[in-house]
Amino acid sequence: MSKNPWVGSWTYRSLLNDPDGSVDFDKLEFGEGTIVIHDDNASELLTGTIGGPGWSLTLHGSRAYGSPSQVRFEGKGLVGGELWIYDYIGWLVPVWPNSTEQLQRTAFVGSVVRTIPHSNGNGGTAPAGVVASFYAVKVD
Repeated sequence: MSKNPWVGSWTYRSLLNDPDGSVDFDKLEFGEGTIVIHDDNASELLTGTIGGPGWSLTLHGSRAYGSPSQVRFEGKGLVGGELWIYDYIGWLVPVWPNSTEQLQRTAFVGSVVRTIPHSNGNGGTAPAGVVASFYAVKVD
């Protein structure tokens, strides 16, 4: 087992940053998938994948220890023959002193931006520059 807290499989979900509280929660979905972070035995390197049904991106970036620990990486790949690029920044959620291992799951939270446009699957374009918030929960 790696001592690197980032290594492993994470359930990923992202939501659009819409300030309108009346928007149905299910209409805020931006992305859903699985992040897998590899153990590269390098102090700051981060590699892995993010993907779901019909899509997969290769991750490359860095991690830094601090309070809280931080990751920053790019997800890049061909999806349906089209280049997708997303940039991510996230922070490991600290352990709460009034919780327990049974009640608090290891998670990280952050922000993602669509770096280049791509088709949206409905005949239109998913524009670059759209920012969403995300969270990822470690899978045991």
